[in-house]
Amino acid sequence: MESEKKQSSVSDVGAWGMNIVSSVGIIMANKQLMSSSGFGFSFATTLTGFHFALTALVGMVSNATGLSASKHIPLWELLWFSIVANVSIAAMNFSLMLNSVGFYQISKLSMIPVVCVMEWILHSKHYSREVKASVMVVVVGVGICTVTDVKVNAKGFICACTAVFSTSLQQISIGSLQKKYSVGSFELLSKTAPIQALSLLIFGPFIDYFLSGKFITTYHMTYGAIFCILLSCALAVFCNISQYLCIGRFSATSFQVLGHMKTVCVLTLGWLLFDSEMTFKNISGMVVAVVGMVIYSWAVDLEKQRNAKSTSQGKNSMTEDEVKPLKEGIEHIDLKDVELGETKV
Repeated sequence: MESEKKQSSVSDVGAWGMNIVSSVGIIMANKQLMSSSGFGFSFATTLTGFHFALTALVGMVSNATGLSASKHIPLWELLWFSIVANVSIAAMNFSLMLNSVGFYQISKLSMIPVVCVMEWILHSKHYSREVKASVMVVVVGVGICTVTDVKVNAKGFICACTAVFSTSLQQISIGSLQKKYSVGSFELLSKTAPIQALSLLIFGPFIDYFLSGKFITTYHMTYGAIFCILLSCALAVFCNISQYLCIGRFSATSFQVLGHMKTVCVLTLGWLLFDSEMTFKNISGMVVAVVGMVIYSWAVDLEKQRNAKSTSQGKNSMTEDEVKPLKEGIEHIDLKDVELGETKV
């Protein structure tokens, strides 16, 4: 028993560590690859195509070996999701290329209020006062970072906004597809990755030319750039696999802690490795945004506990009302008494 527990705990730590290292590492590798101070590989859309080509290959091997099951999803839904996901990841990469690492990471936090608004519009979902207050804190923090970051430019800001909106829509689409067709995240990824890889590798070079004015064929490849591309692709696959391994292994609270750790790591390493210019206002904006994210996690968890408590109380009261007449031996119940009982519930 002790050996099983030890093995389980080691695998948990391994999944946790793989997710943090791959998620943070891919941001650092991409920034080094695409920044002008690095290798100047300004072909973010094509790079995303490379990521999904390798991910599609891993998914095919997984399906062939029986490690994952392939379920039917209509082609038009896969195409819609692939378009949204392609825009999301390409815009994220362009945002990382054009903005500082700090602003890139903090802008991702603004997905919290955007997702809340989109779920309210699309699914008529309502939130508690605590959740709304935490969302406002996040918005204030992101706003401070946007105003005080001297490296923010018009093109980078537009890419960041596009990335936030498309990624928020992608997250909502993932949830609806998983519920609708009872598929896991890795099964869904293995279905969409070939479509995304093919479309990005075909149209990616033209999109990159439109945005950067250069074709990938004109880029002078060096051993360092090739190494960063291969490292970025490998980390993308490990990031997807670790996300799959973490599903069902950790609680929602643990996932939130994992997200906070990645945010802090990205901000710290981004400042140490790439962003030498950091003002007090910029740092304070980051702190406010991260604090808002932590409060949001707490507020969502509190809301879930309240909903679970009210549901269990409702079930218990209904059971008591149904059992009570049997205990008292009442055979004929007056209609007025039934209505009063329902009103109390």
